[in-house]
Amino acid sequence: MTAAPNEPVLLRRDEDRVAILTLNRPHAMNALSGELIDALQSEFDRLAKDREIRCVIIEAQGDRAFSTGHDLREVASTRDYAFHHSLLTRCSAMMLSIGRLPQPVIAKVKSVATAAGCQLVAACDLAVASDKATFATSGINNGLICRTPSV
Repeated sequence: MTAAPNEPVLLRRDEDRVAILTLNRPHAMNALSGELIDALQSEFDRLAKDREIRCVIIEAQGDRAFSTGHDLREVASTRDYAFHHSLLTRCSAMMLSIGRLPQPVIAKVKSVATAAGCQLVAACDLAVASDKATFATSGINNGLICRTPSV
């Protein structure tokens, strides 16, 4: 699934010296599609050079999920090894780039974060979670393991 027509998959607003990135795929439980992974990477690349921004917050649109991980519909849409390899390589690079940012990155979690969505939270410097937030690495039930958040 993609964002609703004419809707970007990632929103950014700056308040004072804080950049707020909002995952904007609530209809797909903010699953990390290739498009969303690339949009996050582009923003992180811009933020790495931005000396005005002092902090980054990652939040999610909608109440159902912060992120349920990789977009399994997109993953299942092809058996092409190159596609899967590229997707996972880009996702890994995006996650690692969070730790290289000069600004602290805070995950603002008010609902479920699973699999790579949980990994996104774990990659941040700090997580602020509501009492309704839950975290899971449930891929093990499907023979998959997302190693980063399981640590």
